[in-house]
Amino acid sequence: MARIAILDDYQDLSTTLADWSALAASHEITVFDKHIPAGPELVSALREMDVVCLMRERTAFGRDMIDALPNLRLIVTAGMRNAAIAIEAAKARGITVSGTPVNSHATAELTLGLMLGLARHIAVEAANMRNGGWQSTLGTELSGRTLGIVGLGNLGRQVAGYGQALGMPVVAWSENLTSEQAQTVGVRRVSKDELFRNADVITIHTKLSERTRGLVGARELRLMKGTALLINTSRGPIIDEPALIAALSENRIGGCGLDVFDEEPLPVDHPLRREPRALLTPHLGYWTRDNLADWYTGMVEAVTAFLEGAPIRQL
Repeated sequence: MARIAILDDYQDLSTTLADWSALAASHEITVFDKHIPAGPELVSALREMDVVCLMRERTAFGRDMIDALPNLRLIVTAGMRNAAIAIEAAKARGITVSGTPVNSHATAELTLGLMLGLARHIAVEAANMRNGGWQSTLGTELSGRTLGIVGLGNLGRQVAGYGQALGMPVVAWSENLTSEQAQTVGVRRVSKDELFRNADVITIHTKLSERTRGLVGARELRLMKGTALLINTSRGPIIDEPALIAALSENRIGGCGLDVFDEEPLPVDHPLRREPRALLTPHLGYWTRDNLADWYTGMVEAVTAFLEGAPIRQL
């Protein structure tokens, strides 16, 4: 019998969106609906587990965690990459790391929602309507305004298409992006400084790495127009959070739409929660019924395949 842990299932969705019954018939499944930070409490909770299923980067699974779990044989993550897993440490221990299919437009769609929400002050006006108010802000149109995309991978390309559908000229930058690659999706490649200086909406779609940590800092924020909007649905540390808070408090940029943060869940006393021009969502980018059903079903497939001696989708 294998002991299987499903971590960070805040809404208890894993066993309703996927069929774990065949595994549950022969193995022990424990669902954790509360976040337990990596440390002694989590080690104690997982000490007897053979399999741990992770929801993206919600829980750090570094070398210390891996080495502290003597029975661990398999880690399964939602998606096909997870920067929070020390994969080399797992391999050194002979632990298999598997992922799940990724076919979603969910994060790109949320990016579009944040763009529209900021431009038209939707959250503010919706709250005012519930309080009896009427027309308290003045929005701007996105059509004709320049969309700047940092990172033109799969997500960046999806967002470029949404921007083009709205009538936005689209420019993009990343270190390895070529003009020819950008042109294949109707996007103009520009320098990093040109993008931050000229774009009306800037959205981040690059992976978090040591190279991209703090990629958007005080210097880049100073280049932005005073009316420009900054969107981040990628990873929090790509933007220097203190520098962003300073830019907002000093009215140097038009606003920001953030779905990701340095620390998640975002502390209740965090200054971003009090910033009137910050539109915040609680890491909902991938959080749709369709996406989670695919991911949890993928976890069932990965655990089943491993226990049958034929691991799949290894990272």
